[in-house]
Amino acid sequence: MTDSSDSPNVLLAGFEPFDTDPVNPSWEVARMLDGWQHGGATVRGVQLPCVFGDALEALDAAIARWRPVLVVCIGLAGGRTEISPERVAINIDDARIPDNAGRQPVDAPVVAGAPAAYFSTLPIKAIVRDLRAAGLPASVSNTAGTFVCNHVFYGLMHRLAQRPAGGTPVRGGFVHLPWLPEQAARHPGAPSMALASQAQGLQCVIATALTVQHDVRVTGGALH
Repeated sequence: MTDSSDSPNVLLAGFEPFDTDPVNPSWEVARMLDGWQHGGATVRGVQLPCVFGDALEALDAAIARWRPVLVVCIGLAGGRTEISPERVAINIDDARIPDNAGRQPVDAPVVAGAPAAYFSTLPIKAIVRDLRAAGLPASVSNTAGTFVCNHVFYGLMHRLAQRPAGGTPVRGGFVHLPWLPEQAARHPGAPSMALASQAQGLQCVIATALTVQHDVRVTGGALH
């Protein structure tokens, strides 16, 4: 089933809570921005289960429904200090903890026989530039982990890479978010970011991804 729309759609996919947390900022942001419009495009916020396999099925259904021109998946990276667009997704599931269905794959491919990795097609360095200009802490991340976030990131990029030649190109990628203050309060000394700031950050991410066609060439690497 598809939903018609007079404007292009941007799919913003966040996760349900996991690992005993009662809240996940990625879903709160996606829910808050659902219906937000920028540059003629409308954001469609969806929730993904924090479950290997099931999360990609939910993502597939949302892509089929909304036929987006841009897909931004977002997830929680507790302990990070900044909004961090991810550079690369790797073809491995290696779960340190079980997912919400009790699944804990170890050294399993996300997609058997597929490439080892895919790069984000978002303008990640321009996104970081614009986030910082808006007064929001941000940096490029070079690892999305090996849990369900990377699973979804890789699955998304594999799907976009398999689209028929000549079709309308769809950009996609993944952005990690810090804990909310109420989450960090349970981890004394841990960094956090208010929900309003995270939502503002994703508005910036989407606006930049819709308007910047060629990423800026500035340093965004790391020593380790």
